[in-house]
Amino acid sequence: MQVEITREYIEEVEQAIERQDKDYILGTMEDMHPADITTVLYELDANESRFVLDTLPPELGSEILSDLDYDIRSEFLDNFTSQEVARYVNLMDSDDAVDILNEMSVQTREEVIALLENEEKAAAILDLLHYEEDCAGGLMAKELIKVNLNWRVRQCIEEIRRQAEQVERFYTVYVVDNRDILVGRVSVKKLLLSKDDAQVKDIYSEDVISIESYKDESEVVSIMQRYDLEAIPVTNIQGRLLGRITIDDMVDVMQEQAELSRQLMTGITENVEEDDSVLRISRARLPWLVIGMVGGMLAAQFMGMFESDIAILPALALFVPLITATGGNVGIQSSSIIIQTLSSNEVMFDNIGKRFLKVLLVALLNAAIISLLVFSLTYLFRRDLSLSLVVSIALFSVVMLASLMGTITPMVLDKFGINPAVAAGPFITTANDLLGLAIYFGVAHMLYSL
Repeated sequence: MQVEITREYIEEVEQAIERQDKDYILGTMEDMHPADITTVLYELDANESRFVLDTLPPELGSEILSDLDYDIRSEFLDNFTSQEVARYVNLMDSDDAVDILNEMSVQTREEVIALLENEEKAAAILDLLHYEEDCAGGLMAKELIKVNLNWRVRQCIEEIRRQAEQVERFYTVYVVDNRDILVGRVSVKKLLLSKDDAQVKDIYSEDVISIESYKDESEVVSIMQRYDLEAIPVTNIQGRLLGRITIDDMVDVMQEQAELSRQLMTGITENVEEDDSVLRISRARLPWLVIGMVGGMLAAQFMGMFESDIAILPALALFVPLITATGGNVGIQSSSIIIQTLSSNEVMFDNIGKRFLKVLLVALLNAAIISLLVFSLTYLFRRDLSLSLVVSIALFSVVMLASLMGTITPMVLDKFGINPAVAAGPFITTANDLLGLAIYFGVAHMLYSL
């Protein structure tokens, strides 16, 4: 039965839980996608969610647990015994199982592993627990399909049938030698179309892209995006096949990285969410707010140097927000593109002359359009040719300078090992404010002879 997740349905689920109506829960959720059930659980408390999970088949429950957010799952699993957790972990892929076990205390983790019925799964989990969470080894699953280089096709197909029981989905068959060294891959289609007595070494392809287990998750993302891979095998330094990373796991990593980058660009230095504590959210936001405040104070002090000029021509003060805001916006736009390129591990310093020429042309076009527009509007409303020229010339210069600053600053910060996503925004904004004001009042001095 297809069920639409609405506020009314959530209320019906809560009522069913209150009257202990397992038939309603099972009837409406058994054919639901695990991700949809997860959405329902987010609206329930821990005890209500526990009732739902106990009612559903363990296979479905294991998928739901794998899909839950970290914070919700940690609170949720506090209500489970080690025996109950082991029942679900036994049905998960090894990488998902390790993610859950890493959220538990060492004692609970060891109890769960000891209670696992599948010894092969337990061994795979123990192996994966040695890796850091943000490296290729920590992301991989041990479940995969592999065949020996010297096997015949008949034996390969039999082995695939056996191994496929432990693998939910597979995209390719990996080929290893007698030492378990990854040497290539072979498609299932090619195996099925080949003669039964043909050897793998005669039909496999050496064209296989792999990654070492110690590599950072950002490198995994970069490789899978560059080569449009659905899965990538993981090896140790010697080339021994250890596991594989699938695209569904990398989508989660990509989302986390995108969210973190967005937060860093806005000056939030920690990965925070709406339901985090007030102290944690404040701590993540405050450092760069303070830096921005210091930058604003510097700009105010700098502007005070031109107080006498403003006293002679008060209209100059009207356009200070325009100069500073435009410079800041242009700088952030330019830096965002460079930071995106840096985060994707593209080579920045190849054809650097061509890159800067393009930045210059874009800046020239934008500066010309904006300055002409501002000149026209200022003259239309103020009927002061000199003031219109001051504002438009200053704005043209500020757009050009801000584009250059926004391009160079992230590259320099990255070269010195400073995360440009965090530091570029406040640094560029403050620098552009000071330089923009200097240009603005400098042009005013030349044209008005103040």
